[in-house]
Amino acid sequence: MTAIRRGTRSPVAVVEDCLDRIAERDGTVNAFVTVLEDEALDRARAAEQAVESGRSLGPLHGVPVAIKDAYAYKAGVPNTFGSRAMTDFVPESSAPLVERLEAAGAIIVGKTNTPEFASKGVTDNGLVGRTKNPFDPERHPNGSSGGSAAAVASGMVPLAQGSDHAGSIRGPASACNLVGVFPSPGRVPQGFRPDAFKYDLPYVSSGPLARTVTDAALFLNVVAGPDPSEPYSLPDTVDFTDAVSDSIAEASIAYSPEFAGFHVSEAVRDVVGSAAESFEQVGARVSRVDPAVDDWDAPHRALTAGLEVLFASFAEDMLAEHDIDLLARREQIDPHVVDRIEAGYEYDAVSYKQSNVARTAVFDALQSVFETHDFLLTPTVAVPPIRADAGPPDTVDGHRLKRAHDLVLTWPVNLTGHPAASVPAGLVDGLPVGMQIIGPRFDDRAVLAAAATVEDVRPWDGHYPN
Repeated sequence: MTAIRRGTRSPVAVVEDCLDRIAERDGTVNAFVTVLEDEALDRARAAEQAVESGRSLGPLHGVPVAIKDAYAYKAGVPNTFGSRAMTDFVPESSAPLVERLEAAGAIIVGKTNTPEFASKGVTDNGLVGRTKNPFDPERHPNGSSGGSAAAVASGMVPLAQGSDHAGSIRGPASACNLVGVFPSPGRVPQGFRPDAFKYDLPYVSSGPLARTVTDAALFLNVVAGPDPSEPYSLPDTVDFTDAVSDSIAEASIAYSPEFAGFHVSEAVRDVVGSAAESFEQVGARVSRVDPAVDDWDAPHRALTAGLEVLFASFAEDMLAEHDIDLLARREQIDPHVVDRIEAGYEYDAVSYKQSNVARTAVFDALQSVFETHDFLLTPTVAVPPIRADAGPPDTVDGHRLKRAHDLVLTWPVNLTGHPAASVPAGLVDGLPVGMQIIGPRFDDRAVLAAAATVEDVRPWDGHYPN
């Protein structure tokens, strides 16, 4: 961005380099569903003319960005949700975050792959197939924002957008050695219609996937902020780029290596534990703290209820707003997605609302931690990136897994709404491992400051393929 502003790098050359890398690498990685080559080059030429004429430039002027092919609609561009049933869906208007990116000068170069309707933690679907992890093509980049993460990790774009229902930004960030931020719900406007109140169980946010904390902060500065059309919109404006230089020297930090009752592999515990201890190098205090929740199965059932009802309500919204009947197209949809939609219709209103009792226990437990600590650290994912030919493991270090989300230590935050990020913690046998940083409610700035501290103490910029 600085080089573009100074005129030492042409926006056209930057976008051409990006498109060349997509052409060279995406045949292997399979990160993109749609590449907007002609439009991106047209916008790059216009961006170059703006630089040459001395016009005022936006904070992302000329920067190539990828957006997830799920809820980040771009007007006039097919939005498939990774589904064969949605190949004819072309939204007429853009999502607020896409409008903000383009208003800031960003150039959208394409839509990235996602599991069908962002429905699972690996990025694979019947429409375009599996996205591969740039660190090892035989392994997954996790999901559901795996296409965006793989595009950034492989150097095809410097920035990409993801969305997070239960860890769908943070999990791919962990697998691809990236910074992935789950902002406070309401920090980034979603713009959903016809149901503007859609995402309350679980909380869902859109955020950046980037190689550096500074890049993630710049992305957030552009897309975050109040929006009068968003009922959950937070009223304050945060300067994320300034947060990168905030000191956390006096911070009290809690570390929970097996957060939410997870079994975490010994190799991951070792790497994340070392990353957690690195905060002591800047004067922070780190202590072992486990949030006190008597029964973690109950909040997981609440998450499951929320996701299943969410899928059923999404089917209703698509029918009401776009005359698309997903269940009438069930032959084009993966059976596990159909099952989730149909399961959502089975909940009665009272049992669905009672899910909030279990999530309240998690909320209270996290709030108790933040009464005496400034941050909570956990592993992001219990194991390194998994092999695509083996499926998810049944056990971790001899402990049998029993819950659908037992590999990602991220979903409790989607129940409580605390801001969080995953940052690279290190490598296990050459594969990335992430550390999750959870902050107090609404203190997104502190999360970015802590992430920047890890980057300063344990830089990861040399740990990428290509």
